[in-house]
Amino acid sequence: MTTKNLIVGIGASAGGLEALETFFKSMPDNSGISFVVIVHLDPHHASILPELLQRSTSLDVITISDNTKIQPNTVYVIPPNHNVSILNGKLQLLNFPEPRTGNLPIDVFFSALAQDQGDNAVAIILSGTGSDGSQGLKEIKAVNGLVISQDELSARYDGMPRNAIATKMVDFVLSPDKMPEKLIQYSRQTNHPELINIEGKKHHLHDTLQQIILLIHRNTGHDFSLYKKNTLFRRIERRMYIHQLNNINDYLQFLQQNENEITTLFKEILIGVTSFFRDKEAFDLLVSSILPEMLEDKPDDYIIRIWVSACSTGEEAYSIAICVKEYLNTVNRNLHIQIFATDIDEKAISIARSGLYSENALANIDGTIRDRYFFKDNGHYRIIKAIREILVFATQSLIKDPPFTKLDLISCRNVLIYFSAELQKKLFPIFHYSLNKNGILFLGSSETTGQFNEYFEILDKKWKFYKRKSNEKQSITKFALSNPVTVNDRMFNTTPYSSLSSNSNSNSNSNSNNKNMLELVEMVLKKSAAAPCVVIDNDKNILYVHGRLGRYLEPAEGHSRNNLLEMARTVSLKNELTNCIHKAEVNHYDIVKIVNYEEMDGGKSSFTLKVIPLEHVGSFKKIKMVVFEHPPQQILGESQGPSHNESPISTDIVNLQQQLTTSRENLEITIRELETSNEELKSSNEELQSTNEELQSTNEELETSKEELQSLNEESITVNAELQSRMDELAQTNDDIKNLLDSTKVATIFLDTQLKIRRFTPTMTNIINLMPTDIGRPIDHFSSNLCDVKLTDYARKVLTTLDKIDLEVKDNAGNYYN
Repeated sequence: MTTKNLIVGIGASAGGLEALETFFKSMPDNSGISFVVIVHLDPHHASILPELLQRSTSLDVITISDNTKIQPNTVYVIPPNHNVSILNGKLQLLNFPEPRTGNLPIDVFFSALAQDQGDNAVAIILSGTGSDGSQGLKEIKAVNGLVISQDELSARYDGMPRNAIATKMVDFVLSPDKMPEKLIQYSRQTNHPELINIEGKKHHLHDTLQQIILLIHRNTGHDFSLYKKNTLFRRIERRMYIHQLNNINDYLQFLQQNENEITTLFKEILIGVTSFFRDKEAFDLLVSSILPEMLEDKPDDYIIRIWVSACSTGEEAYSIAICVKEYLNTVNRNLHIQIFATDIDEKAISIARSGLYSENALANIDGTIRDRYFFKDNGHYRIIKAIREILVFATQSLIKDPPFTKLDLISCRNVLIYFSAELQKKLFPIFHYSLNKNGILFLGSSETTGQFNEYFEILDKKWKFYKRKSNEKQSITKFALSNPVTVNDRMFNTTPYSSLSSNSNSNSNSNSNNKNMLELVEMVLKKSAAAPCVVIDNDKNILYVHGRLGRYLEPAEGHSRNNLLEMARTVSLKNELTNCIHKAEVNHYDIVKIVNYEEMDGGKSSFTLKVIPLEHVGSFKKIKMVVFEHPPQQILGESQGPSHNESPISTDIVNLQQQLTTSRENLEITIRELETSNEELKSSNEELQSTNEELQSTNEELETSKEELQSLNEESITVNAELQSRMDELAQTNDDIKNLLDSTKVATIFLDTQLKIRRFTPTMTNIINLMPTDIGRPIDHFSSNLCDVKLTDYARKVLTTLDKIDLEVKDNAGNYYN
């Protein structure tokens, strides 16, 4: 059995003192674990937290100083007005940032602890308001560290525990007194050296791993057989730690009996750390050097196509979108942006689609960028619409789904480190195939193209930017050989339609249409007397066709569409349909009109066009019936066309006059409506804009005030808890002193500088007749039993000279006192 050398970061805020005291009272002094306590302290108030914690534990409690080397069985406490980091096992003090409302000291330390200690890092979240710590614990989890949260019921303030638990990355939810036992079990859990570096070793481990991979595949549909075996075993080993299992076969059996554990293991394998502008220097280089070179020869109105693979919860995708937007604003180029962001985890994609992030997630973003591209939404920050609209999020597997093509940039950061060489061999030809000529590949700081330099040349070695080499034929050939399943017509689609249609409601619409079809037919027969007609929706798409309409309508050329106006055989018919439908929509009554119609063969005829609003039919709203009736009916007030005595020329003139009159009427109505609508919209827009600015300004002020008050409140609660503890200590000391004085049987009276009674011992009542209610009264109000002694004179003399007076005196009963 071996012991892990754990370093435990404990984050707490309001109400955390009580939880910390309970925790350390239950922690033995020989665990070999080191503790770093990070709490929200008032930067202008001296903290007595180390003294208070020392009363609860026999461990050494030390205030952190710069470059402190961490020792086991020691508690290190953050000092006021500082943040704490860790490097090579030494604690480093960081200057307190301004404004302090944006300071998240727990997240700062957890992130540093994860980077420095790896799987020896432990994060504990105790009582507090807000969400500090929720972002940093993700990084602890990503390096196989342990995460524990206080349960909400035992926390005086449940904000921090609740937000931590909501991340779904907490291993144990416990009360503070139960945490030490779990920590010690975890630290003394047997390591499994046979599970690490297993290449070429015991075959039974490979067999068991394959069975575990098969279980995951059956339950989730995702295959991890080409992931690095060491990575998989580390994730499995961690779950074995959690469940106190020492044998991988026992864990396999546990998986077979618990489907929830399969889901948990799947999520742990997918855990990745992401944040906005992670490795900021890399994104600075993207804006300053990579994008200018990549877009230098692109024409105006060019569409920049970018693929962010394994985007997780979207931070990286939005970061790249912001970088491109910032660059285009700087150079004033009129280019369009289209970014495809994909990940295997559906829940992560759902978060990314919402574009909503906590304040912690934006802690590393420059305030100007944050205000420009995010807005406040119920205590969180949401990405602005202009950025959200250029991104398309979709679930996609790099391994089995077809790639995007004709791309200018592919970002695949911190993913390849989990893939085996065999899988990487499949992916680099895919990336090469997907990129345009001179396209850019952006990898993580610890990743390279390795043996695949034939596909890419290095642009920046440190931040891993690569340019595509032009060996197209070789790329397509190798892509086809390594991906025979995906080489078909689907491969040449620019987007995987099945993935990108997540918001489609076609199935539900189809079911609804089928359900109401009989009702629609009934309405058609009832209102049109079986004349040829169509039923259209509010967008003028055809829902139902009755009778033969080939004389008036035909399928539009190009991509299949079902729009009535696009299917009109002639432009004049399209105009008549547009005008009549518009009138029916505006006036909400039937429109009937004789239309003089020029046939496709040059002949002329007329028919009656009816547009009948059907406000509510089944689940449909605002649908209309368009009836084509031939020959035309007699309509009051409408011209019936030329008489038999009129010449063809007169008929043409009459038709043209009718058309001109109709066009003028329609144009005048349209102009009036547009002018009215424009004025109303302009007025409303100005009012709304003014109101919105006022509300936004007020909201920002309130949010800032709220954050400042919350920060002050947390610090005040901590200070108050310290002072309350000190008061309890003073009360106990006061009791001890009183008991000591009472037990001495010495007659003693204490006076203040005004010679008023502050305290006296019981024996003093034998000399001066005192009662407890006399405290606070001047001593000269009382007479004593002492002969020829004026206590007030002696007391004033002592106050003046600051020297003691020692006398032997006698009382009225003949007793002598010193």
